[in-house]
Amino acid sequence: MPAAPVLRYPNPLLKQRCRPLALESERELLARVAADLVDTMRSHPRCVGLAAPQIGELVRLVAVDVTDHPKAESCHGLLVLANPAIARTEGEALGREGCLSVPDVTANVRRATVVELEAVTAEGKPVAVTANGFEARVLQHELDHLDGILFLDRVASKQDLFRRQSYG
Repeated sequence: MPAAPVLRYPNPLLKQRCRPLALESERELLARVAADLVDTMRSHPRCVGLAAPQIGELVRLVAVDVTDHPKAESCHGLLVLANPAIARTEGEALGREGCLSVPDVTANVRRATVVELEAVTAEGKPVAVTANGFEARVLQHELDHLDGILFLDRVASKQDLFRRQSYG
């Protein structure tokens, strides 16, 4: 499939709370959006995560893959997660984030260093994921999108906001 266009801030869809997927009755939607997320993510060099609202789908679905990223401490390979929910967090660290939907800036954002989450795979199987470091940060960033929260909403001060120096 070709890559879907990525919505950019201030598109109002990016600030919407997404609805859960009805896994039994929406299998075709789940499969289509999952494939679109993966194809779109892979079409952008250095992209490690994408959420359904970023491609105009207001459902609770994300794709994350930190494979081969130099900052990755844990790596579960490609994760496509429907209706994800964080069950537990631990620790806290400040780290730099960017986003395809806000392409011209990066920012320091405080996030948990370990997350445990529960979700359903694109194949409909329940899964529990424990991630730490960079992978935990990416998961939290993508799950925020499902609640209409952008990383800019989590920036503590203007001193933590930076104009992007390169695009990958």
